[in-house]
Amino acid sequence: MSKFFSRETGLKTLTDNSYKAINQGMYDADKYDYNSHSVISLKRIILTCNHVPIISEIKFASPSKGRILDQSKINPKDLAIQMTHSGSVGISVLTQPYLFEGSIHNLASIRKSVNVPLLMKDIIVSEVQIDAAKKIGADCILFIKSVFDKGFSEGSLEKFSEYAMKKGLEIITEVHSEDEFGEVLKNKKQLIGINNRNLNTLEVDINVTIMLLQKFDKRNNIIISESGISKSDEITKLRSIGVDAFLVGTSIMESGNVLEKIKELSNV
Repeated sequence: MSKFFSRETGLKTLTDNSYKAINQGMYDADKYDYNSHSVISLKRIILTCNHVPIISEIKFASPSKGRILDQSKINPKDLAIQMTHSGSVGISVLTQPYLFEGSIHNLASIRKSVNVPLLMKDIIVSEVQIDAAKKIGADCILFIKSVFDKGFSEGSLEKFSEYAMKKGLEIITEVHSEDEFGEVLKNKKQLIGINNRNLNTLEVDINVTIMLLQKFDKRNNIIISESGISKSDEITKLRSIGVDAFLVGTSIMESGNVLEKIKELSNV
């Protein structure tokens, strides 16, 4: 576990970092204008994909791993192009600067170079970040349900979802627990991310996805399993119980061969 985290304060640390970044102007996206960008539907592409839908994540650091790759030696745009050539159905771009070394500028530069859905991956606590997502050309945004349930955000999940949808953005609602999943399932035909990582302890267990899907009927929702996925047999197992797509970051970034790793995972 990272020294920055504890079972009581891990998620609070992440949200505090978001407020810090907002206050420091790190989501100031006024120099970008992708407001007229026609959103590319991640949902549609997952449903029509003829191979395993892999959403590749560009992540240079994480609280659990520390620095994964030296960003000064790798152009995020070039990395994104490799990912699309290897068959990724979408690209998740970390935009949280603290602990993840992310940036909205990375996503904006990638938008110019690829024609696949881009997910702005962040700890969203404010409409400021949603505004930035639209301006930099994101197609999809992620909301972590526990952030809203614990009152760490400036508004409710329902309010933020409505705000994002009015801007034309698709939404992934991320859950980790039975209570969260059961509550989110009340709606239908949505993107639901099951995070195998506990954001307080940083512990990862893909059995989280397995347990939730064995206990609940996913209905017509599109399920994305996130975190801890590195092997094709894990994907085979998760696919067999109803997972529709996979968000994979660390194992791709650490692989040394992005093209081969994604092909390995998507051709199960």
